[in-house]
Amino acid sequence: QLVYPYDFRLTEKEKTSICYLSFPDSYSGGLGDTQFSFRLRQSGGQRTTHYEDDGEYNREAPLTLQRESAHYFGYVYFRQVKDSSMKRGYFQKSLVLVSRLPYVNLFQSLLQLIAPEYFDKLEPCLEAVCNEIDQWPPPVPGQTLNLPVMGVVIQVRIPSRVDKPGSSPVKQFNQENLLPAPLVLPSIHELDLFRCFQPVLIHVQMLWELMLLGEPVVVMAPSPTVSSEMVLALTSCLAPLRYCCDYRPYFTIHDSEFKEYTTRTQAPPNIVVGVTNPFFIKTLQHWPHILRVGELRMSGDLPKQVKVKKLAKLKTLDTKPGIYTSYKTFLHKDKTLIKRLLKGIQRKRPSEVQSALLRRHLLELTQSFIIPLEHYIASLMPLQRAITPWKNPPQIRPFRQEDFMKTLEHAGPQLTCVLKGDWLGLYRRFFKSPNFDGWYRQRYKEMTQKLEALHLEAICEANIVAWMKDKSEVEIVDLVLKLREKLVRARCQHLPVKEETLQRVGLYIETIIGSLPEDLQTVLHHH
Repeated sequence: QLVYPYDFRLTEKEKTSICYLSFPDSYSGGLGDTQFSFRLRQSGGQRTTHYEDDGEYNREAPLTLQRESAHYFGYVYFRQVKDSSMKRGYFQKSLVLVSRLPYVNLFQSLLQLIAPEYFDKLEPCLEAVCNEIDQWPPPVPGQTLNLPVMGVVIQVRIPSRVDKPGSSPVKQFNQENLLPAPLVLPSIHELDLFRCFQPVLIHVQMLWELMLLGEPVVVMAPSPTVSSEMVLALTSCLAPLRYCCDYRPYFTIHDSEFKEYTTRTQAPPNIVVGVTNPFFIKTLQHWPHILRVGELRMSGDLPKQVKVKKLAKLKTLDTKPGIYTSYKTFLHKDKTLIKRLLKGIQRKRPSEVQSALLRRHLLELTQSFIIPLEHYIASLMPLQRAITPWKNPPQIRPFRQEDFMKTLEHAGPQLTCVLKGDWLGLYRRFFKSPNFDGWYRQRYKEMTQKLEALHLEAICEANIVAWMKDKSEVEIVDLVLKLREKLVRARCQHLPVKEETLQRVGLYIETIIGSLPEDLQTVLHHH
């Protein structure tokens, strides 16, 4: 019915998809308000974003919170109430917030404030809210922001890449003595993992392996709320490692990718997809891992845990909750986690404490797995003394899987993790996954930039006049052009170089040009 602000351009295809994704696609007798999220592939090429500082934000934000370039997130607030004046006997409407940022808590909290007002007052309400949001500062990693909207101030900290993984968010100091007291969000994006994983707590490790390996997983849930929370919880359990595969927190049969995902002529894609329509039980039967969950109910004791079952059992529409897979885990089960969580349940510990335990466990698991990889890749960097000013910097040595495997004997995950099992098999399988590819590319890019930076510093330390003594004009001009190119690259790519280093290289260039004959000087200055 309405898109606000009006100048926000969506293609027809995107509009249609957003419409289908904004409503539950299976009968839900539930009346009242529900909230859920979806993620949508952008169609129709790259559009310029309003944010020219994308690069800066993405460099400083944790990899898991970068702004997406090819997908939108949709955050939905859906209301269904009996209304005899409507043809269907119900009032059904959704307000959807579309963003490239995965700030699920912030945006869902925002909708809780806006949506009830909007259903009541309609468009003028959105206009007022958008005017307020326009005044918000941009998200800067590491900063705590106060965001005023509708008489409330939401206070939230934007995480930064330099935060220590697993450290609890800094308790916000309310210096400004804001009145009324702000609505403080403990995290901009972290879900209540304990609540999301309730029915699968004893299988958390298997699910972690499936995510690490980028396996195709279907989550079948009774509602978009459960499906989107479960998918987001799954994709977040590798942090700080970035989950590099595609994921759809909620997916309907009207989706433009429906054919692509349900075809049996090729293997299912590396993706986690959340569905609610029972029709998918038939169409996604050939997927290797299907997690079927019921309604999430918070209760005082350990909820009924689902069982791992054979895929062949997945036939009927009234399929019981369970993990339908023939997957055998590489690592043995960790009993201590479940014991700790059970103790927490008996002691009636709040859900956020249980979630913190769970997150800590997953973080330690991921770190045990990734630290040996980080050590090995760091050893591929050339030695600092091999970097000389007048030669191109040496290459980063290639990543050899077998060499890496050899390092595991004395420096493997067993140093930091008590879990026994086939770690080697897990690494071998990981090397075939998009998550390894994504991790390696990111590290390779960082190392290349570090090399460039070290090279610039070496040039700065060098005695340029001595070097020029026995060089021909051609060689000197060549050096000027190369240094200039380096300087431009350092600025464009925001290399980790001190500003004074860049200025000194700039001065060098001027000095060298100054020593050349005038005709050449003119050419170089114009160049």
